[in-house]
Amino acid sequence: MKIQGRMFIWLSFFILIMAIVYGVWSKEPAGTTALFLAFGLSIMIGFYLGFTARRVDAGAQDDTEADVADDAGELGFFSPHSWQPLMLGFGGAIAFLSIAVGWWLIYFSAPFIVIGLFGWVFEYYHGENRTQ
Repeated sequence: MKIQGRMFIWLSFFILIMAIVYGVWSKEPAGTTALFLAFGLSIMIGFYLGFTARRVDAGAQDDTEADVADDAGELGFFSPHSWQPLMLGFGGAIAFLSIAVGWWLIYFSAPFIVIGLFGWVFEYYHGENRTQ
């Protein structure tokens, strides 16, 4: 994680220089503001990664003599198949369609969104994935 933190810190300094140069040359406030915000975001990510790297063990990416196989192994738990994102996507599509068609349509999307949200949150409390 140390190398990723350093990369983001260097990236943030580059973005800061580009924001200053862009702001002076173009005198355009929207792009200059966006570049300064990108600087702020990248410096926050860089400091977070550097802060976290001091508290965790060194990974294979921090070792210059490491092989690709040294970073192999379990990456974490990933959810198996789930129908809840489809339900939320359908409800969200109807909700955004209500902006164009009419606000009354949002009443039909609310049950899909609520059912999909509750189903996704409580997915591992019932059914075949209950023990995971």
